[in-house]
Amino acid sequence: MGTYQAQVWPENWAAWCLFETMATQWRAGPGGVIGLDYSVLAEELRLAQIPQVEHRRLRNDIRVLEAAALDCIYEEG
Repeated sequence: MGTYQAQVWPENWAAWCLFETMATQWRAGPGGVIGLDYSVLAEELRLAQIPQVEHRRLRNDIRVLEAAALDCIYEEG
């Protein structure tokens, strides 16, 4: 198995760190993983002391990361 080293642009670092923090907060149903539990995201934003003005941007960034992760999870191949 090969190794993969992700490189994160500096402007995306906060979103990436937040996404990693949410790694244990996936919702799942009988068909598999559905998505992240966004009620936990609000608490993580608060605990990280991220200013309120950044919350909307970070939530949108998390949605992009979530969608990419779901694509990988359900990738046929």
